[in-house]
Amino acid sequence: MRVIISHTTRLTAALLLAVVLAQQSPGEAPRAPSQEHAGAVTGIADVTDGDTVIIHGTRIRLEGIDAPEAGQTCTSRTGGPWPCGASAATALRRLIEGKAVRCDPQGIDKYGRMLGICFLGDVDVNAWMVRRGHAWAFVKYSESYAKEEQQARAEKAGIWQGDAVPAWEFRAQRWAGVEEQAPNGCAIKGNVTANGKIYHMPWSPWYAQIKMDPARGRRWFCTEAEALAAGWRPVNVN
Repeated sequence: MRVIISHTTRLTAALLLAVVLAQQSPGEAPRAPSQEHAGAVTGIADVTDGDTVIIHGTRIRLEGIDAPEAGQTCTSRTGGPWPCGASAATALRRLIEGKAVRCDPQGIDKYGRMLGICFLGDVDVNAWMVRRGHAWAFVKYSESYAKEEQQARAEKAGIWQGDAVPAWEFRAQRWAGVEEQAPNGCAIKGNVTANGKIYHMPWSPWYAQIKMDPARGRRWFCTEAEALAAGWRPVNVN
């Protein structure tokens, strides 16, 4: 006896199979080619500061961490100040400079930067920065590196050796300090130099040195996104 299978029956079976495959556990055979590194940005990274890099023109903010700003100082073991912001950028540069880095995308932040977890081989660069006291775990947005921060704090590594204002508080203080004097509260300074158009946030170490002169092409910006859209780029910490 022949069994006649209708088109509707075949379609139903196919849909059921798709549901089953979609519910497979991680240990089962993959239902499609691996997407583990889909959209990853790979290449030689240019370090902007302690938590931001640029690869092939893509500006990447290291997700889950917040490093001291370039002009920020912290208290050392002896009680004196030390340039924790510049030190963080230097540490990141020494770790990855001239080497191939892979950054896996985790979304886009409000400034249009790619949020990424970056790897140097098998080394999680974000975790490395927190573990060695060069950055805080940015727990406001992610708990990913809370364990590394606990270890760094216990060992009094880097920023934990003395008093340090978290980077997000440092930025808020600096912005509030200049916002009232800036036109319409737009406190970002766009400078024009021999190296191009560069913008400075209120926490930039060179911010106070820039005298705003519209005749020389300098202008104010309200947001980083506005500055980027106008053709300015962020200052690079060296």
